[in-house]
Order: sequence, then structure tokens, then C-alpha cells
Amino acid sequence: MAKKTTNPTKSLKIPAIIKVSAKICAFISTKLVTKFAARIFTTPIKHKVPKREFEMDSKSIKKMIYVPSVDKSVVTYLYGHSDRRILLVHGWSGRGTQLFKIADELLQNGYSTISFDAPAHGKSEGKTTIMSEFIASILEIEKQFGPFEIAIGHSLGGMSVLNAIKDGLNLKKAIIIGSGDIVQDILDEFVFKLGLKNELSHNLRIFFENKYQVKMDDFSAYRAAQKIEIPVLVIHDNDDPEVPVKAGIHINENLKDGNLFLTDGLGHRKILGNQNVIKKIIDFIKKS
Repeated sequence: MAKKTTNPTKSLKIPAIIKVSAKICAFISTKLVTKFAARIFTTPIKHKVPKREFEMDSKSIKKMIYVPSVDKSVVTYLYGHSDRRILLVHGWSGRGTQLFKIADELLQNGYSTISFDAPAHGKSEGKTTIMSEFIASILEIEKQFGPFEIAIGHSLGGMSVLNAIKDGLNLKKAIIIGSGDIVQDILDEFVFKLGLKNELSHNLRIFFENKYQVKMDDFSAYRAAQKIEIPVLVIHDNDDPEVPVKAGIHINENLKDGNLFLTDGLGHRKILGNQNVIKKIIDFIKKS
């Protein structure tokens, strides 16, 4: 069974009304609660762009592009003017400008960045999405804006970057920050936070596999890591309440050329703006 996070007060919480609704659905039928949970699991929260991201948002050239493989469109952000481009991929309920501090430092070092609002995120349309749509968006963006030297992904974006490399994304190096790892663990933790019995996570996996005709474990980050030849920097915080540090450690163990950098006290999001983390990223990029 999924265990509580080490610092639950800083973890994303599921609203009480959703938890109550889930329990009512569970009382009525297993099929109903599975469908309800699947809907919640695939529905990100769209946050307003915070003031700290206004500069990147206003200075970026925005373009809506169509991703034919998933029949959805996403908003892209071209930030900077260099031909040396780095792809940035946000996590669940994030935005294309969320990695702005990293982007600003990259601009100072002669790069430009391409980022995007994944389907159902930020300025992109839609209400629901799944990781395979993140991956499809990455591969389409490479066609239109690539080639990229580096890709940097946070959380689900990290998992998506690794899977996109496995599926053909051509890079020299990759960096993942606070990345999830095993899909079943993610489902277990989600069901735990909903306050439902752990058996539902099995039902949820079967539901997604039948609906999308995929094997969920094929998207686990460690599996993609096993097929990656390029150098990958894995950054994770020991106190991450959203994604346990064991995820980053396990991913790194499965990489052929992995570099693990662990931090303390930065959690899941503060890590994106930490100067020591950003310096580590720049040093890794510059290292020949």
C-alpha cells in the first residue's frame, strides 16, 4: 500500500469534496468509482500565471501548434534568439513558463528555450490529458522547432522527456528534476490521497490500459532509462513530498550514463529556482 509522504503538509492535497465524492462513488459501484478516479487523475489544475513568470511570458514568441497524433493543439513559447535551443517541459498542472529561472540563466549562457503548455494546461485547450500526450507534444515540437541540444523536464515532464528520448527525441544530454518513476507507484499514491482502498489502483491501471491500448508500466521512467545512451543529470530533493527521492535514485541506477544530484529542503517546486541547482545544470550542460 502507498505510504504517506515524509512531509504531507507541503504535498498537493486533493480537495475534501472530491474525496467525499469518490467515497460515495465507491459505495455505489466499483465501475463508477474507477471512472470517477480516472477523470480526476487525468484532469490537471489550471493555475493563473504568477507575477514571477510575467517576463518570460511577455517576452516569448507564442505559437499554437497542432499535434496530429493526439488531435490536440498546444501553445509554445520561444524565449531568446539563439539558434542553440533547449527544450523545457513542465510537470502536471504546470505551465510553459514555470522553469523561468532556469530559462533566464540559459539565455545568459547563449541559449534560447522552447517550452509549451501541455494539453489541458496553461493556455492550451482541453480539460484532460495523459503522459502519452506530453510525449507526443514533445516529438511534434522537435519537428517544428528542433533540433534541440538539451531537454530539461520537471516531474511528469521528466518522465515524458525520458520516454520521448526512448521514442526518438534526438538530444546530446538531458536533465530531469523531481521526476516520477514507476507508474503503478504513482497510481497507488493517487488512490491513497483519494482515501480509497488500494485495490482501486489496480482497477485504474486496467481501465487506462483498455482505454488507450497501452501497457502503463511501459511509461515508467526506469524502463525508458534503460534504453538511453546519452548523459542524463538526475536532480531530486531528499525532502520532496510529491515524488519520493527513491524515484530519482532508481532512475539513475537504470541509466547507462547517469549523474545523480540530491538536494535537501527544496521540496518539489522550490528546487526549480535554487541557484545551486541551476549552477549544477549549467555546469552539466557545459561539460564536454
